[in-house]
Amino acid sequence: MDFFAPLIGQTQAVELLKQAVAKDRIAPAYLFVGSPGIGRSLAARCFLELLFSQNNKDIAVVKSKLEKSNHPDLLWVQPSYQHQGKLFSAKEAAEKGLKRKAPPIIRLEQIREITEFLSRPPLETSRNIVILEQAETMAESAANALLKTLEEPGKATLILIAPTPDSILTTLVSRCQKIPFYCLDTAAMSQVLALSGHSEILNHPTVISIAAGSPGKAIEAYEQMQNIPLDLLRSCSQPPKTYRSALELAKQIDKALDNEAQLWLVDYLQQSYWQNLRQPIIIQQLEKTRKSLLCYAQPRLVWECMFLSLVVSR
Repeated sequence: MDFFAPLIGQTQAVELLKQAVAKDRIAPAYLFVGSPGIGRSLAARCFLELLFSQNNKDIAVVKSKLEKSNHPDLLWVQPSYQHQGKLFSAKEAAEKGLKRKAPPIIRLEQIREITEFLSRPPLETSRNIVILEQAETMAESAANALLKTLEEPGKATLILIAPTPDSILTTLVSRCQKIPFYCLDTAAMSQVLALSGHSEILNHPTVISIAAGSPGKAIEAYEQMQNIPLDLLRSCSQPPKTYRSALELAKQIDKALDNEAQLWLVDYLQQSYWQNLRQPIIIQQLEKTRKSLLCYAQPRLVWECMFLSLVVSR
């Protein structure tokens, strides 16, 4: 059975992981590196199924436990928000309607949970498995605590998922076997989007450009686009021609979109303006807008400055 069949376009990563199992040379720690949305988490799940099936030949049972996230030898860690003394993943926070300006991070408490989890021997398999998604979000104290765990993992394998090796501590990278993941070509992108039921995204070249070879980013961008009023998107499709229209457009964006949606709009406008106008100065202005929004400057003022500068530059 090919456990990696769902993973498309990552031949090198699949071969490295398969060979590790075939030769019984499974590393204590792996670093899955590459852009978000190209299959790193899916590869981790496929690898889990392959590893756990070595001890339990009933593959259906293994898959069922993994899908329900209740396998006793697996701990899957995601960045979290802290609210009233409790930790919530991004999904849980959204379901509860919790609003946070700062992005979620992997916290020291979660690393302590990993240490406690690894302190007991595996129950159903030959090793415990820990997955850390978005490992680049670890606070410094959490990263240092994890380093101690990586020095003596015991009967365990840890998989860190991050965009680049330099996005996490060098000392952590040195203790991991790196598994590279690459952005997909057009054919692989089309295949993934078709298989996942998102073929309609291929009709939106700006969204595909934003994705830059990442099906996950393409799906996320397309879903975000559906949440933005169509009239507003049309109004932004060309830079404003007058000061009044620039100020009005900034007001509409500030009123209609939250911070996350505004950051997405920056990406969309960069791609859209470049495809239509090919003017580097506009892209530079939008990049300044992104940085200002990330610094939590007043959004309306940020957009006013950006659009006014475009009127002057034109």
